[in-house]
Amino acid sequence: MMMMITNLLSLVFFALILYSSFSFVSVFGNLCDHDFNYKKGDSRGPENWGNIKPEWKICGSGKLQSPINLLSKGVQELSDPGKLQVKYNLAPAVLQKRSHDVKIQWNGDGGNLIINENQYKLLQCHWHSPAEHTLNETKFDLELHAVHKNTKGEIAVIGVLYKIGIPDPFLAKILDKIKSIGDKERDLGLINPRDIKLGSKKYFRYYGSLTAPPCTEGVIWTILKKVRTVSMEQLKALKGAVSQGFEENARPLQCDGGRPVYSCTLKDEKIVM
Repeated sequence: MMMMITNLLSLVFFALILYSSFSFVSVFGNLCDHDFNYKKGDSRGPENWGNIKPEWKICGSGKLQSPINLLSKGVQELSDPGKLQVKYNLAPAVLQKRSHDVKIQWNGDGGNLIINENQYKLLQCHWHSPAEHTLNETKFDLELHAVHKNTKGEIAVIGVLYKIGIPDPFLAKILDKIKSIGDKERDLGLINPRDIKLGSKKYFRYYGSLTAPPCTEGVIWTILKKVRTVSMEQLKALKGAVSQGFEENARPLQCDGGRPVYSCTLKDEKIVM
């Protein structure tokens, strides 16, 4: 009798496991699915990001969205835009895959970006291919975003554009880690953000948004005018490191809405690395 009860309980327990597993799959669907993608015309594509989640509504209704086309002519020239200081430190960092991109996360004090005496802590950098911003309607092969945030939660991003050419020295240092990242976080040891060469005397400045959901607005964008180079091998490695379907992860251009875009030229002493 005891044996029968034990067997019955085992069957019930097994059935509950099957039911729970089925319910889990039913509720969450395919765990490899992504909430959004970059496919034009898709229900989860860029033109529909604002309809996927309530907290992403601004992706479709926002008036200060990014990226935009940056023109050399017709922008407001600021010969003395105020101090821009880039003070970075050697700090521990990890390489992470986020399905739609690859990022470097600084876990220590990687340093700060200072805009008009406002300090923004460096958090991470990641890449988009092809580039998201355009210069005079010219599309480039790659764009790096270095993301910073201040104590108020305000975001400032430095963008660097790349075209195919000689290898980028910074990517060359971590290329093997990018190629072998898989789905695991990779320890990069101590990484100096200075090696990315984010300082520049000439850049564009405007207010925009994050270029992926939730598309938060109020982001201070600094896009360097100097276009750097990346090798085809480096570009292929970045494309190969993301999840399938995200090899091209650039949001389409957004309407600038007539917002001010500034062309800035700094004096040498105003850049501190």
